[in-house]
Amino acid sequence: MRVMESAVAVPGQFWEWRGQQIYYVKAGERHSDRPPLLLIHGFGASTDHWRKNVVGLSDEFEVWAIDLLGFGRSAKPDWQYSGDLWRDQLHDFVTEVMGQPAVLVGNSLGGYAALCVASQRPTSAAGLVLVNSAGPFTDLKATPPKPDPVREVMGAVIRSLFQQDWASYLLFQYVRQKFLIRRTLEKVYLDQSAVTDRLVEEIYQPSCDPGAPKVFASVFRTPQGEKVDVLLGQLTCPLLMLWGEGDPWINARDRGAKFREYYPQLTEYYLQAGHCPHDEVPDQVNELLRSWVSAL
Repeated sequence: MRVMESAVAVPGQFWEWRGQQIYYVKAGERHSDRPPLLLIHGFGASTDHWRKNVVGLSDEFEVWAIDLLGFGRSAKPDWQYSGDLWRDQLHDFVTEVMGQPAVLVGNSLGGYAALCVASQRPTSAAGLVLVNSAGPFTDLKATPPKPDPVREVMGAVIRSLFQQDWASYLLFQYVRQKFLIRRTLEKVYLDQSAVTDRLVEEIYQPSCDPGAPKVFASVFRTPQGEKVDVLLGQLTCPLLMLWGEGDPWINARDRGAKFREYYPQLTEYYLQAGHCPHDEVPDQVNELLRSWVSAL
């Protein structure tokens, strides 16, 4: 099924979690011979970013997509945001709402959250698909940098500055401007025609919510979560890696090699796309998901 840009977004609904409203969408029918899919967006995105995949896969799968707390149409409380928080949100959603283990499909930050779930809450994961996934590795081979007092002082000043609410608020107001959203997307998509007014608007609108600036500040102030290599050491379910090779933020081949080092039984594909191949080349991603999940 070829997915066109004009694909209509599936209407969603809300689920209450820890007193907060969580937005999600659901399409397709449950199948006894294949698990449902749960699609998890990246930083600053939402269920809207999976529109082409929800529509393209719902003829053969039960497909769910969810807005992480702090993003999209979900609530944006003044909490500390972390991989652990989203891990628990996703685990509880699978358990309480979906009612059976899912194939977790995550892009970027959503990939890291999905990995946390599959590794640390394995009863929720029938499989894991990471699409240009984020998250830190333990760097055991790094050579300690030579001391640079000026850089160290400036780094400390900048870190201290962005601990201040007013500074992070000003940065947030700057980066959420539509022209900057478009410019960023044009850098991370190989196919510029995929950067539409609709896509820019879908990313811009949640940034207008009252709690959005504090979410932005919290994400950048929170200490790094568990290292990816540690999580891979805990992982037991099948893993599919999809990489957009044109991603300027990630060296896909090098990062893919690190994942294989710690989880050699994974399956991987490299696509001619940027940081968000599920949105840029949805037909290719949907077909790879369809064939891999059907073989589980």
